Amino acid sequence: MLTVYSVPVAVYCAKLRIMMHHKLIPFTQLPPPGGYGSDEYRAIVPSGNLPAMIHDGFMLADSEAIAEYLDEAFPDVPMLPDTIKLRAKARELSRFHDTRLEPAVRAIYPQVAYATRDKDAVQLGGQAISKHLLSLALLLEANPLDTQKLWLCDCGFAVTFAWVSAFQDACDLPVVWPRIVSDYAARLRGFEVVADELVAYRPAMDAYLEKAKPPSSRS
Repeated sequence: MLTVYSVPVAVYCAKLRIMMHHKLIPFTQLPPPGGYGSDEYRAIVPSGNLPAMIHDGFMLADSEAIAEYLDEAFPDVPMLPDTIKLRAKARELSRFHDTRLEPAVRAIYPQVAYATRDKDAVQLGGQAISKHLLSLALLLEANPLDTQKLWLCDCGFAVTFAWVSAFQDACDLPVVWPRIVSDYAARLRGFEVVADELVAYRPAMDAYLEKAKPPSSRS
């Protein structure tokens, strides 16, 4: 039995769901008991991280650690390549997402609320994201992975790209998308599990972005 603790709007929870659906892993999804950061949840998951999982009594937190564990525990649909060098390149892309691009996108969250938005911070945030997208373009130009397959390293990018586009619309975030990156984003949306997750994820995203609207235009 596999139980995953998550919340609807979290990027890394959506990243993990894409992976699990692609691998056809049955799982039960629950909110953190007592709410995110609660003592009740930390009694189960000491770090308090989301997502976290319990698999047949084994607890693990951190989306990347969980994803790699599940890839080995459910090997029928592998999502890491079969050679040491290709696995290293896949992990390089994953780490770039988790330590470079996603944190730069996450830095925009405090600027979403229309009433307190700092336009200068949004401009600087857009420049930082654009810089990381340019670096990603260089990585993609040399990417040796089979582009016909969905890999673990792809799952986080699919969700983060959706947030970048949403922030462009909601907050006038200035972002430059290199062509190879926009093509990559479109390719990821072409996988059914990615498209399905983004559709299911959209209501939580829209609810979060409601505060980005001027008061007169809110529903």
